[in-house]
Amino acid sequence: MVAGAVAGILEHCVMYPVDCVKTRMQSLQPDPAARYRNVLEALWRIIRTEGLWRPMRGLNVTATGAGPAHALYFACYEKLKKTLSDVIHPGGNSHIANGAAGCVATLLHDAAMNPAEVVKQRMQMYNSPYHRVTDCVRAVWQNEGAGAFYRSYTTQLTMNVPFQAIHFMTYEFLQEHFNPQRRYNPSSHVVSGACAGAVAAAVTTPLDVCKTLLNTQESLALNSNFTGHVTGMASAFRTVYQVGGVTAYFRGVQARVIYQIPSTAIAWSVYEFFKYLITKRQEEWRAGKRSSTE
Repeated sequence: MVAGAVAGILEHCVMYPVDCVKTRMQSLQPDPAARYRNVLEALWRIIRTEGLWRPMRGLNVTATGAGPAHALYFACYEKLKKTLSDVIHPGGNSHIANGAAGCVATLLHDAAMNPAEVVKQRMQMYNSPYHRVTDCVRAVWQNEGAGAFYRSYTTQLTMNVPFQAIHFMTYEFLQEHFNPQRRYNPSSHVVSGACAGAVAAAVTTPLDVCKTLLNTQESLALNSNFTGHVTGMASAFRTVYQVGGVTAYFRGVQARVIYQIPSTAIAWSVYEFFKYLITKRQEEWRAGKRSSTE
């Protein structure tokens, strides 16, 4: 859990400016001043026109949510992976077990992370009225109720369950090839993590676009939805199609893949490093304790 929490916080903090760009590029009807051609141009224009620290707004709430979310996520994954692998393929590695463990771990991760995602994405949007996390939380609570913090939870799960299944299965598959002994090997963790993140991100982009709409309740997009708030996955899919057609489902795919490649590489390399470090310390402590008793 410690290794997972550190990995999650570092992953989100390092890649946060790109995450801000991704949120804006997924906007269905962006303000003319917030139309970007690519990630680098978007970052440059945001810094130049809105200030150096603008891409970092909302980082504190993300870090606060990422710690416990990733602690639960990795702890659940490791436990279930081992338990299911022993049942399905005793003494070996099972891709079914890896995928199933990733899916269940996602339920816990998203339950902890979803409120932070809502606040973060509202603060990332162009011309966001929120400058502080507390202002955003208060406004959402008063105007839309507590349910607004979990409005996108089903869509988040619908996106993240296949994302994490693909992610974990790809990572474990690549580890079998690059690191069959399953020792601590930084380069194999980075490469496997980066490739797994890229594949999973590209495949699940349409669901991420719908999640962003549900979280931000983008006002211009809502004009084409006569029910007021977009409240479910079906409604989000319909609204995205009405506003931008099929291509709208892949808005921000470049930013999403660029975000996920280093993001998952950082998460896995940091997680595996801390897991190795903590395990090594525990083994040394046990060895010292045994020698002292002898």
